[in-house]
Parts: sequence; C-alpha cells; structure tokens
Amino acid sequence: MISKKILSILTAIAALLLLAACSMSVTRNSDGSLSVTTSITGDSLNSEIKAAIADPLIQSIQVDLQSGFMNVTGTRKRLDSDKLDSMSFRLDLGVSNGQLTATVSNALIDGVAVGPDRVANWNQTIANRLENIGRRRANSTLQSVAISSAGVTLTWRVETARSRGQ
Repeated sequence: MISKKILSILTAIAALLLLAACSMSVTRNSDGSLSVTTSITGDSLNSEIKAAIADPLIQSIQVDLQSGFMNVTGTRKRLDSDKLDSMSFRLDLGVSNGQLTATVSNALIDGVAVGPDRVANWNQTIANRLENIGRRRANSTLQSVAISSAGVTLTWRVETARSRGQ
C-alpha cells in the first residue's frame, strides 16, 4: 500500500513539473480531433537545452529567443585549467513527419567549430526533450512550431474517437 502512495505522489510531482514547464490550450477541430497548443518559456528552454547538451563542463547556458530562432550561449570549462571558453550556436526548430526537429548551426567553442557528430547528437536530444515537454498524448501529431521572444509554441493535432469516426 505504501508503494502505491509513493507512486501517486511521484506521479503528481512529475505532472506539476511538466505543467510548470509549459502552458497548454485545447480547442476542438471541425472533424472532432483536438488542437492542442503548448508554450514553453525561456527558463524552461534554458534548462532543457542544458540537459540535452549533457556536458558537465558546459555552464551558464543562456537562450536568447529571436523571431524564428534561438541564439544559445554559454561557457565550457577546460579540463586542464580553470579557463572558460565561450560557446555559442544558433538553434532552429521545425516539423518533419509530425515530429519536432532541431537544427544547431554555427556551433563554436572558443572560436573552433563543434564536430558534426556532437552537433547531430545535440540536434536529436534537443528535439526529443522539447517534444516530450509539449506532447501530452501518444495519438498526437505535431503540426507546427513557432519561436518568439516569449518562448516556443508547439501545436499538436490529437486524434479522438470522434475524429476517427468511432
């Protein structure tokens, strides 16, 4: 019985954390499906992008939201000294086959280009983390993504029994 209570408490905490990370609005489409719009704030984006990069040497991630893209900056501590190198890249988000895509470009650490394998990893993990924040149901398809100075807005189409004709 105690384990069920603990599981319930942990589930409630996880739900609250997800709700704090973004806001959501829902409308019904004419075909019976739902249109769900989620918005991710700048603070949440900072946290998620730092976690996606998953490098303990990278510090002070800052996301500068622009119209249509993000500029990401930070510092990277060198292993052999206390020196901090500057890090920066541009991040664009898109939609492909109902999935969120992330494209890191102009990635530099201390003026040196970041390797393509690392950039490909960042692209995938950033897209996965941001999509997981916004996706609420398994039967949803991402329709659009928009970046503004206020944050990132994801719009999903959620199938319902009514939209499937059941």
